[in-house]
Amino acid sequence: MAELLIVRHGQASFGADNYDELSDLGRQQSRALGETLRGLDWIPDRMITGSLMRQKETLEEMGFAGTGEVHDGWNEYDFHDLLHSRYGGQAPSDVITDRKTHFRALKETLAEWQQGGISQARESWDEFCNRVEQARLSAISTGAERVLVVSSGGAIARLVAASLAMPNDQMIALNLQIKNTSTSRFVFSKDKFFLHEFNSVPHFHNLERAALMTYS
Repeated sequence: MAELLIVRHGQASFGADNYDELSDLGRQQSRALGETLRGLDWIPDRMITGSLMRQKETLEEMGFAGTGEVHDGWNEYDFHDLLHSRYGGQAPSDVITDRKTHFRALKETLAEWQQGGISQARESWDEFCNRVEQARLSAISTGAERVLVVSSGGAIARLVAASLAMPNDQMIALNLQIKNTSTSRFVFSKDKFFLHEFNSVPHFHNLERAALMTYS
């Protein structure tokens, strides 16, 4: 069966003016993953990213030859828009800049969004689910045997949860544990699609690289 390997982007620049770019650590993570995959002789036949800069930079740092396609269905949900919308247009500063406060508020916000709340947000929960599914269908639509996708935690968690028919609250739990540059592997054929591996970080499985692991 063919393989779809989905990578969460490397560490972005949390709290910076431009979140949507890799930190120096994120670049190191991405290079380490690329080296590990080549060492395992896993070379993609097709490469895809969302349209976000941190996703494109991750693929670039991984160092594979060729140019990745862009499909914005692999983009993250707009968590800044969701948070600001939930708080009536402007989230408190600590919700944006303090990690602990941010992720607690994000978990609560996602639960409300999944239940049809936060109607003023630019994207509804159903719209998000539909675009992730369309991105999946596009990724497996050609004859490529090894498809590499660089995406984000929310889209990956949604795809995993959907493939296992898990309830929405479990998608949130999955989302918040996905490591930067972790890989989730699916196997597929014309009429089958299965989760084979989730949130794997083989490139951090040694003492030298273990310190590179992050979750946001």
